Amino acid sequence: MKFRKLGRTQLEVSEIGFGAWAIGGGWGPQSESDSVAALNRALDLGVNFIDTAAGYGDGKSERIIAEVLKGRRESVVVATKTPPTAGPWPPSPYCVASARYPEKYLRENIEQRLRNLGTDHLDILQLHTWTRAWNRGPEPFVVLRKLKEEGKVRFVGVSTPEHDQNSVIGLIRDGWVDVVQVIYNIFEQEPAAELLPAAAEAGVGIIVRVVFDEGSLTGKWSGDTQFPEGDFRRSYFQGDRLGRAVARAGRVAETIQGSGYTLAQAAMKFALAHPAVGTVIPGMRNPAQAQANCAASGMADMGPELQQGLHKHNWLRGFWYSGK
Repeated sequence: MKFRKLGRTQLEVSEIGFGAWAIGGGWGPQSESDSVAALNRALDLGVNFIDTAAGYGDGKSERIIAEVLKGRRESVVVATKTPPTAGPWPPSPYCVASARYPEKYLRENIEQRLRNLGTDHLDILQLHTWTRAWNRGPEPFVVLRKLKEEGKVRFVGVSTPEHDQNSVIGLIRDGWVDVVQVIYNIFEQEPAAELLPAAAEAGVGIIVRVVFDEGSLTGKWSGDTQFPEGDFRRSYFQGDRLGRAVARAGRVAETIQGSGYTLAQAAMKFALAHPAVGTVIPGMRNPAQAQANCAASGMADMGPELQQGLHKHNWLRGFWYSGK
């Protein structure tokens, strides 16, 4: 496993991290024994960065992580997320920052994150979404700075809103965040235009999520794949979307022929090729997935010629997260 500095935090993190959404639920049936085995296998293979959230199974993901990390806590960096209070998701232009992330709520929610993770401090606390409407008065980060001073949180960040990732660039440039979690993959290349360079200039660590485009860039699916009830991909890939994504993934597979990478390996290596990126956090639901994902770190880095060849697969498709 290779390691990288996560921006100015100076944390040394594995370039392949553990995305812990699926072990909390929301991706179809998932046994806790598989979740525990996946985490342990990833840690054994050198993973020392785990990303979770309050919303992943209403804290279930955090509690599983806490149980696995007993006796291993000192060597692992855990990032979690606090969602806004009840209201539109993503936040609307009319939402008020201090109403959706009020100080009392933030403090209480972070105490719950601490209890779930069985720790007295959080390595990284991220706000789980954002809106441009809050850029002129980012009060929630004033509160998070207090929590840093109090020792409750080491570093703070934000997970980009899926439909408007560039809305966090102001937070980056104004010094409010230590890390940003961003969607960046072979289909979603927009962050390379400004967000990633701005983060590099500011020393903000980048955590890449959705590196497999919610699974379409693994090469495991066909246009006839069915997702079970309760699996969020059932909405994300509604209607003709799955067929379109599978067809485009097939064209990516043609581009990488002869590279020595599988489609999933190429997806991870493409994201890791950007110098601003600290870690990618694919989901790992069982030991076999942990093995396959972690193995990519030991492969040769993606060369500039293949990177350029993959640029043509940038896909301007709009916003899929709310379904059709």
